[in-house]
This record gives sequence, structure tokens and C-alpha cells, in this order.
Amino acid sequence: MQVTVLAFANAADALGWRELLADCTAHQSPREIVATLAPGFDPGIWRVAVDCEYHSWDESIGASAQEIAIIPPVSGG
Repeated sequence: MQVTVLAFANAADALGWRELLADCTAHQSPREIVATLAPGFDPGIWRVAVDCEYHSWDESIGASAQEIAIIPPVSGG
């Protein structure tokens, strides 16, 4: 299957791209998928969402996933 991987704001700057297609399986986690696209990338401060819902970096994406988004930290006031 293929999923679209999106990177926003400084996550895109760190990765060097804003959108890529990734070949993956439903059993892979966002961490594994992003590691194939950007070896050495440390997702430490970034959040991840699968199909517009926050997701664990280490939980599988599931068979119906279409999009993974890498989201920079946000602060409020």
C-alpha cells in the first residue's frame, strides 16, 4: 500500500521535503515508515497523526491509512 507523508513547518525544514509517497504495510508504524524516507530522523519533539488523528509513533498504521502527518510542537498562550 502507499500512504502520503506530510511534514509541516520546521519538520519539513528538518526533513528537506513537505510531501512524499511511501510504500508500506499496514503493520508498520509511522516511525518505521519515516525511517525509510529519512534515515537518521529523530521524531523526538514532533507529533504524528494518521488520517488527521494523533497517533503513536510506534503503533501500526492499519490497513485503511492514507496519510501520515509530522506535526511540529505547538505552544499556546
